[in-house]
Amino acid sequence: MDDGVVIVGGGLAAQRCAETLRRGEYPGRLRIVCAEPHRPYDRPPLSKELLRVEGEAESPAFRPEQWYQERDIELLLATSATALDPDAHRLELADGSAVSYEHLVIATGARPRTLPLFDGYTNVSTLRTLEDSRLLRRLLTQGSRLAIIGAGFIGQEVAAAARAAGADVAVIELESLPLVGLLGPELGRWFAELHSAEGVDLILGEVVSSVSGGERIESLTLSDDRSVACDHVLIGVGVTSDVGWLESAGLPATGVPTDASGRSELPDVFAAGDAAAAYDPFLAQHVVSGHWEAASRQGIQVAGALLGREPAPSPLPSFWSDQYGTRIQYLGHAQLADDVTIEGDMTARDFVAHYTRDGELVAAVVVGRPRAVGELRQRLSYLTEAAPS
Repeated sequence: MDDGVVIVGGGLAAQRCAETLRRGEYPGRLRIVCAEPHRPYDRPPLSKELLRVEGEAESPAFRPEQWYQERDIELLLATSATALDPDAHRLELADGSAVSYEHLVIATGARPRTLPLFDGYTNVSTLRTLEDSRLLRRLLTQGSRLAIIGAGFIGQEVAAAARAAGADVAVIELESLPLVGLLGPELGRWFAELHSAEGVDLILGEVVSSVSGGERIESLTLSDDRSVACDHVLIGVGVTSDVGWLESAGLPATGVPTDASGRSELPDVFAAGDAAAAYDPFLAQHVVSGHWEAASRQGIQVAGALLGREPAPSPLPSFWSDQYGTRIQYLGHAQLADDVTIEGDMTARDFVAHYTRDGELVAAVVVGRPRAVGELRQRLSYLTEAAPS
């Protein structure tokens, strides 16, 4: 029997891997195991476009059902992987069944972090699935009160969509400024001013100390004793790689370490996307990217390895965010910088932040200038190579 390739996961990395395999005329059996009842779909719209539409939006599925049928790709929907036996080349599934494989691709993505204080309440959610997005969209109405815990990109994107819907929004962030740990105080202040100007009640340097209500939370009490009334609470405090089910196979729960082609330390097992801790040659360490472009390229890299191709250069770390009609793009490694200079007008939402180390560009944030990205990407291409010793 041809066990072929089994891809676990229903996101971008899984889709790109399957597409590349069939485009490269991989002749074997190809199966995709999806924990959700949906065909593989794109996740960025969950906090952007899907929250801004009226009524029931179209599914963000990458391809129609017929596409998979025509390419002989089997979709095993609504069942998740629970364990891996690498010696037997067997994957255990939640429905009690098991599938054998010749090669396995782990692309199970990430799961949102939660906070114990909010467990058990019916009006608290995270945002990771299509159902999460549809629920939140129904709640975002004129005058509804949304409290968001965390001012990362997911929290900010939801805040922007909620304000566009007329909701009252409070964002509660432990740090002194949004994204200050990643982008520094200059950009942190800009993000704070951006949301305040759009009517968001941005509460910085505080945490929720207690909640009030029965089955539903009615208000939050902050560490400075302020009270924030709410109809719904969204937890947006980051994600972790969804690979806990691999513990019995001896793989770390922080992401599966891989080489440039996506190979893990286990024979015939690969990983891509948020489930993978890919090797970054410039940083000389394994890193979970957590972003769309990396997931796409890693899925393609794994497929290339299965087709016998040499790995392409590592992708440049990058991501984007859409807020209040403005495209925000990030490239490089801002954590390496020792200086930041701004070109353009921050108040007009039209600028580039250049992050440098010893005068050399190591990262950039581009706001409202998409045409600048190509040139910056070229200047930062050296970050995809091994750092000089």
